[in-house]
Amino acid sequence: MTSPWLMAAENKSASDTTIKSSEIPNTFTVNTRPEIVGLWGMEIPKNKKCIEYYNFKSNNSVIIKSGEEWTSGLYDYQPAQNPAEQIPALILQVRYDNNEKDCSGNQVDQSGEVSQYFVQWKNPYTINFCANEKAEQCFAVLRRVLP
Repeated sequence: MTSPWLMAAENKSASDTTIKSSEIPNTFTVNTRPEIVGLWGMEIPKNKKCIEYYNFKSNNSVIIKSGEEWTSGLYDYQPAQNPAEQIPALILQVRYDNNEKDCSGNQVDQSGEVSQYFVQWKNPYTINFCANEKAEQCFAVLRRVLP
């Protein structure tokens, strides 16, 4: 065949269409985030109409809303070193509290408080806050609202 299109296709070498990896800049980064990141809700046993919300952000800040109370602070989520023997730990430090009533009807300024909980994962959408690393004395159930 003597078509000009066929001739052009036949004259191209494989090296003309190959992009060398050194010519493409590495423009992506991989960011990891704690698996607890997202918005979680906890029903209050004595007040089913009020849900306490925990918004764990990827920059280790946390916002908690309970009734009229708003608190903000920092958290540190520590995955278990040996999941067969212990569960992850969560440390919360409250930096600000607007000192309004929470879902339980309490009005306590928690500014400056530091708390440690242990996180028992039931599934990707449900966690328990527990008093120790053996998942004993679990006292709160949180359900994922948003990823």
